Amino acid sequence: GSGDGQGQILQRFPEKDWEDNPFPQGIELFCQPSGWQLFTERNPPTFFVAVLTDINSERHYCACFTFWEAVESVQPQSHPRNGEEEEEESSSPVQLAQLFAPKSLVLVSRLDHAEVFRNSLGLIYTIYVDGLSVSLENVIGNLLTCTIPITGGAQ
Repeated sequence: GSGDGQGQILQRFPEKDWEDNPFPQGIELFCQPSGWQLFTERNPPTFFVAVLTDINSERHYCACFTFWEAVESVQPQSHPRNGEEEEEESSSPVQLAQLFAPKSLVLVSRLDHAEVFRNSLGLIYTIYVDGLSVSLENVIGNLLTCTIPITGGAQ
């Protein structure tokens, strides 16, 4: 086809909305403002931060890191025409171009820390593309968790 498609949320953290910070509806449209398209070349990763304002005029900083993954080409099926044998038609090899689809990692925060967002999403991307045997859930939990020592207590 034309290579145009729709975005789809594959995984999210947290899995359910937090009462004070619901999941932004339509975030998959926001990640690819020019549309979800397939390309014949792998583009370099991109990063941008935009600000979404909710109904209560509260700002949500949305950091988006997009990279490109190879997609499996689907070879069209051959059909016999005018009584021709199917074997004759399928004997000539059809070379399909390798296609690449965008995949986006998005971090939504009420805090404005673009460099921290870029580093965090870059770490998640590296773990994903290198196929490291680390649970993404643990990585994200560690990135979102910080321990604040009690005053006068041990560090």
